[in-house]
Amino acid sequence: MSDPPCVALIGTCDTKLDELLYLRDEIERDGTEVILIDVGRKPTQHKAIAIRQEVLLSKHGDNKAVAELPRGEVIKMMAECATKAVKNLYNEGIIHAIVSAGGSGGTSLAAQVMRDALPIGFPKLIVSTVASGDTGPIVEETDITLMNSVVDVAGLNQILRQVLSNAGFAIAAMARAQMSRGDNAGAKSTKARMGITMFGVTTPAVDAIRKHLQANYDVELYVFHATGHGGKAMERLVREGGLDAVLDLTTTEICDHITGGVMSAGPHRLEAAAEAGIPNIISVGATDMSNFGQFSAVPEHYKDRKLYEHNSLVTLMRTSKEEAEQLGNFIVEKLKRFTKNPDMVEVWLPTGGISMIAVPGGPFEDAEADATLFQVIRNGLAGSGIKIVEDKRAINAEGFAHDIAEALVAKMDLSRRMK
Repeated sequence: MSDPPCVALIGTCDTKLDELLYLRDEIERDGTEVILIDVGRKPTQHKAIAIRQEVLLSKHGDNKAVAELPRGEVIKMMAECATKAVKNLYNEGIIHAIVSAGGSGGTSLAAQVMRDALPIGFPKLIVSTVASGDTGPIVEETDITLMNSVVDVAGLNQILRQVLSNAGFAIAAMARAQMSRGDNAGAKSTKARMGITMFGVTTPAVDAIRKHLQANYDVELYVFHATGHGGKAMERLVREGGLDAVLDLTTTEICDHITGGVMSAGPHRLEAAAEAGIPNIISVGATDMSNFGQFSAVPEHYKDRKLYEHNSLVTLMRTSKEEAEQLGNFIVEKLKRFTKNPDMVEVWLPTGGISMIAVPGGPFEDAEADATLFQVIRNGLAGSGIKIVEDKRAINAEGFAHDIAEALVAKMDLSRRMK
């Protein structure tokens, strides 16, 4: 018989031991093994704890006592130590899933470990008291599964037992599935893997690109919704070796980074593919806008700007000439700094319209702002070896979509599918 799957269970045993032990017992019901890792402030002695807090600190930290540190520093230190321990367990093929249960502090700690130690695709589950709130900072660009604890993880009762039982059986099943995949769990696809960024106002272009590529080439397409987390997820997958090429059609997240919009992918956008040296075509899709929530949530200092109510939950703000200049400089700086192989990079500028609503006659038409963006990129990348393609069509024109797709294919050296 083969060895059973194994789940890493991380939690603060000084405050949640009873709940963690119950979850451990539920996971073990079908024979799944559990490695309980104590990340609490104070060391706890129990035979079920496989990696004790003091061992975690001595082996992966500076062996400094954490009991008297501020709560935030405790979480940071224990997360760093647990990340190293879990990464070792993963690299050695010992664990097949990871789970945690706790409040906001324990959730923050466990999420950091899961994000930093484990790749996308590896089973991750957190039973959390904050799973029904703003989960963006917890999940970020990863695939962490959250289960709302309903009641606090502070003493067992009928509801919490049911929730923890569900979580235990769920993570055990995930671990068994992960183990059954074996060496194929992280196996590379036999098809060329291409990332594409999309937003609602560039959807027609991406739909045309997908149809064209899938009809003519053996490619596996990964479309990322450019909502902040989508861009970060694509960058992460490139770094993990999960993509062979990128068609970064929709770079709107940079606008939100500049203006403080709600869909920023942070300051590291555009770095991964350039640094990896893979085929990488960048365009300026949806860079005519920043994103905010409901109209009432638009910051007061932006209330006199050109605003467009995309729907009841999303308000768009037109990029100004000054912001277009900042955007162009961001793109130039990233590509000049991180591009490993200029022959693998191109920038396409659709001068007929950079989004569905920025075409002539559209609500976000602004020829001056667009011209500024194009000029900054054109001047900034001069002499860099990076090719710039200026196209008079709009970004959503079907011909533009086909041509930009073929430009990326040319860099990938793909053979056309036999009919």
